[in-house]
Amino acid sequence: MKDSKPVLLVEDDSIDAMTVKRAFKDLKVTNQLAVTTNGEEALDYLSDPAKNRPCVILLDLNMPKMNGTEFLKIAKADETLKKIPVVVLTTSSEERDIVESFKLSVAGYIIKPVDYKKFVEAIRTIDLYWTLSELPEAKMGVRDAEYEANLIGGR
Repeated sequence: MKDSKPVLLVEDDSIDAMTVKRAFKDLKVTNQLAVTTNGEEALDYLSDPAKNRPCVILLDLNMPKMNGTEFLKIAKADETLKKIPVVVLTTSSEERDIVESFKLSVAGYIIKPVDYKKFVEAIRTIDLYWTLSELPEAKMGVRDAEYEANLIGGR
């Protein structure tokens, strides 16, 4: 992933959050992993000017207070947040969840593997994809240019 930018993990299950942290460590992903436990906390994190904007958001769907779908509806309607790529990382294989997530412009939808080795491979794939991905530069506004200027190139 982009080296200097954090990854925001929105996940209410502490075991799953620890598994993501462990996978980052095993894969030597150097991005800081910021963890929030629901959509409300994620929006608070994203609206805090003291925090760096994440290069990608890993989002669970089934959470208390504000679930992932509710979070997506708000984040993707916000001009300052909608360009942050979101990858759904969830246990839900429900077709309606997949369809709704893509309607709300997610970059990907991954069902959490139960097996740790497969989970690490899923995180490796996310890391590789976002390390190689380029964000659009054409017709950027001032805020877009500031956001882009804060991203650094892949490793």
